[in-house]
Amino acid sequence: MPRMLVVEDDVTVREVVVSYLRAAGHDVTEAADGLTALEIMEKTPADLVVLDLMMPGIDGLEVCRRLRRAGDVPIVMLTALGNEQDRVIGLELGADDYITKPFSPRELVLRVDSILRRAGSAPEGPVLLTDGDLVIDAARHEARLDGVVLPLTGREFDLLCHLVAHPGRAYSRDELLREVWGWTVGDQSTVTVHVRRLREKVESDPTSPVRLVTVWGVGYRWENA
Repeated sequence: MPRMLVVEDDVTVREVVVSYLRAAGHDVTEAADGLTALEIMEKTPADLVVLDLMMPGIDGLEVCRRLRRAGDVPIVMLTALGNEQDRVIGLELGADDYITKPFSPRELVLRVDSILRRAGSAPEGPVLLTDGDLVIDAARHEARLDGVVLPLTGREFDLLCHLVAHPGRAYSRDELLREVWGWTVGDQSTVTVHVRRLREKVESDPTSPVRLVTVWGVGYRWENA
């Protein structure tokens, strides 16, 4: 049974989220603040964290930052509708997904289940992908650049695998949302932020990318080295 940690200071919202996740078959622990969440994750790490960004004390962004330094647990952010800047910062820090308040608890469960399916499913296509000094082992969920393991989040790894498996193919942001995230509707800035983060890890000069290039008016394309 997947273990979830729900971090939300609003009691009503937390109770609703917890009840829906438990009804969907998840083992759920809850925390009302960031410090408690970090203590829980240190003692009994969860398989996925649902994290509210606006909390007193240690806010969700700092919790996200610390969790990402410690590992690659999937993180789904809960954000207020108008807080676009916070959403972008959260994605920059390594969150895998976000959902805006007010939200449908059923949609949240679908997002959570989608992430868990991708994390636990057998890789599609070639198990081993290579491009010069870049080697991707889908079975081990590991990518190495010049022999060094890349610190990728789950979504970053999925995005890298998808692009490297289809070199020379230009993808729009909508196509990547559908084929990598599994969303039929979503915020394209999610793709933009993940591409930027991925470039910082695979490009020698992220400001002048030669592998993950922009196709103006379309989206992005992977060019083999």
